[in-house]
Amino acid sequence: MSTPTPEQRAVLENRTILVLEDEMMVAMLLEDMLLDLGCRVLGPVATVAPALELLSTNTVDAALLDVNLSYGQSGYAVAEALTTRGIPFAFVTGYGANTLNPQYRGRPTLQKPFHMTALTEALVAMTTAPV
Repeated sequence: MSTPTPEQRAVLENRTILVLEDEMMVAMLLEDMLLDLGCRVLGPVATVAPALELLSTNTVDAALLDVNLSYGQSGYAVAEALTTRGIPFAFVTGYGANTLNPQYRGRPTLQKPFHMTALTEALVAMTTAPV
């Protein structure tokens, strides 16, 4: 696992990242990784309603969304809200990009488990791409 470059850290420093993840250990790991990159973490939250609330009351630079959540929920409602607002996001899933709803198959996807390198590259790409 390589460490982020100074350039990558500069891009991500103070970026606010919304995290929607229902598995506590994965959420804690994601939060630690984001903090190590100098990001501000919004959440993590485990269900759709608090994610949408955070999105409506905060400035968000990007988001990481688990696809399959507890209680039969999915991250797609949050993905739709992010798309409407023009906020970049990546899905975080154990199932792979080919299992996403067809409308989201072109979106960045981090397949669990992933390393810091993959997370860093995805966040840099999302936060520097033209809207």
